Amino acid sequence: MQKEFEGRTEQEAIDKAIRELGLDRDQFDVEIIEKEKKSFFRKGNVRIRVYYGEDSSSEETEESYEDNEKNDVAEDRNPEPQNDNERKILQFLDTLIMKMGYTGKSSISFRRDSKIGISIESDDSSIIIGRKGKNLDAIQLITNVYAGNLDPDIKVVIDSENYRMRHEEQIIRTAYRLAADVKRTGRSKLLDPMNPFERRLVHTALNDFDGVETKSEGEGLYKQVRILPKK
Repeated sequence: MQKEFEGRTEQEAIDKAIRELGLDRDQFDVEIIEKEKKSFFRKGNVRIRVYYGEDSSSEETEESYEDNEKNDVAEDRNPEPQNDNERKILQFLDTLIMKMGYTGKSSISFRRDSKIGISIESDDSSIIIGRKGKNLDAIQLITNVYAGNLDPDIKVVIDSENYRMRHEEQIIRTAYRLAADVKRTGRSKLLDPMNPFERRLVHTALNDFDGVETKSEGEGLYKQVRILPKK
């Protein structure tokens, strides 16, 4: 969901959103859509668009891969498919990798409720993962479209070489390092464009980091997180 707010400053507009929506700052993303300059004849004004709930997370927002693994019980780690849908999904994924021109074997890494994790083992894993995991995300999206036609409740999380867990850890380490720089220098830092799930990792990680605050900037799915000195 999304809603617009106005204020004399960006922070005033954000404070209005917090009060009206009853949410914490890390529970929504902010996009500045209009910023009027202050002049002698008129006061400056800032209009923001707040994304929260389903829109702030999008289809890409999910529990972290690490949390999925922590919550799974031993019997849900059986790599063998347990039903026709799982067999069809694994076969579809193996065929997709083959049609991409690579070799690979997929297997179940975890099951929880209607969510299943699939790991791809391949000599070409670096290509399958792609730069910043873009290829892996595309493969996951395509596979989820296919799985949704089998059962709308199925959610598939695809990984290779534990990339997703390592990527999450790297994002958080980078966020802490840059936050320390911001606190020391008093100058803001802008992270690389990230999807909603990755941005939420940063917002959550730095929520209790003394002396800094975060906000999302940009348009579209891939936005940047700015780390600023707390006023």
